[in-house]
Amino acid sequence: MTMKTVFEKTSGLTDKPTHYCPGCTHGVIHRLVGEVLEEMGILEDTVGVASVGCSVLSYEYFNCDMTQAAHGRAPAVATGVKRVLPDRFVFTYQGDGDLASIGISEVIHAAARGENITVIFVNNAIYGMTGGQMAPTTLIGQKTATTPFGRDVQIQGSPIKVCEMISTLDGAAYIERVSTHDVPHIQKAKRAIRKAFETQKKGGGFSMVEILSTCPTNWGLNPTESLEWVKDNMVPVYPLGVYKNKEGEKE
Repeated sequence: MTMKTVFEKTSGLTDKPTHYCPGCTHGVIHRLVGEVLEEMGILEDTVGVASVGCSVLSYEYFNCDMTQAAHGRAPAVATGVKRVLPDRFVFTYQGDGDLASIGISEVIHAAARGENITVIFVNNAIYGMTGGQMAPTTLIGQKTATTPFGRDVQIQGSPIKVCEMISTLDGAAYIERVSTHDVPHIQKAKRAIRKAFETQKKGGGFSMVEILSTCPTNWGLNPTESLEWVKDNMVPVYPLGVYKNKEGEKE
């Protein structure tokens, strides 16, 4: 009897074991990006830009050409790569500390210029790699290493909502926020990632997918509790959905 393959590892990822903590959904997001690149048949034509943060070693995991950017500068590096190699698919993979803090100017101006690149933005509401400090996306009242009594609006201000901000820029072509807290939402996340790369393929301009993710270690929760925390706490603050779709607006 011949066995039928129903599930296998995507060729979009290498065989290198990841370093992520148990329950972290970076690995899930990696797989989604790898599957999209494989299914679109563009692995050989793709250049990824790794950021600084928990995903700093992503250049070891994606099975395409990769380069490393300084902290926050991934959109600037991606801009350079795309302008020199316009026939390549170029994407950045960034966390909220990298993109929304030190790199906020880079991503804003890349979007404003309408750079034809794709940004994968992972939002887990905390600085994961460096010990769980408050990030620009940390929720009001959320306790972190630098907000032990909870984020206070009067002291630390309010969370930055990146999709809402970037979608106001004329150069932004496709902006969507998705989540990884359950299987249906993971499937929606994959469709959003594919749409972002398809936007780049058509020369549409800047595309970004923000993905709500977990950080069990720094949240002090187990993996299951972390998924519930995303659903119950992050989604109400960061509503899911398409924030901009220039192609859709033309229809």
